[in-house]
Amino acid sequence: MDTVFSWLENTWLAETVRSTAYLYPMLESIHIIGIALLIGPAAAFDLRLLGVGRKTLPVTTAAHHLLRLSHLGFVIATATGIAMFLPGANLIADRGSAPWKLGLILLAGINILIFHRRTYRNVADWDTNQPTPIPARCAAIVSLTSWTGVTIAGRLLAYT
Repeated sequence: MDTVFSWLENTWLAETVRSTAYLYPMLESIHIIGIALLIGPAAAFDLRLLGVGRKTLPVTTAAHHLLRLSHLGFVIATATGIAMFLPGANLIADRGSAPWKLGLILLAGINILIFHRRTYRNVADWDTNQPTPIPARCAAIVSLTSWTGVTIAGRLLAYT
């Protein structure tokens, strides 16, 4: 596996990030903006699934407005995260929080997939003025927990 990480560290993008003044801190800043756009709207949507604003905001309206921002944030965070990973792939991969971060991202992704493929399919039955079904509430809890864990593990990458 070290060979793969060594190869990644020697790509043109890794060399560009490593050798261009201020590029890495700019990527970090944009990464944080991406994280905010990803997790902020996702958390607001999760809170709606947990019942916040149930009588005033339909789930479909919340999904329509919030999840678009969340998707944009995911693209930004992913692109900048990969660009920041490349120059120090071996070092970062050896950190104890790296598998946690990637595992929690995977968990969040599986949770999103299951939610949208199963639970959200019958949203018309519980869109407004109805208690959110237990599977949707569970998905919200998994989402809030996993994205919080991703954030904590990501910060630990810099310090462990």
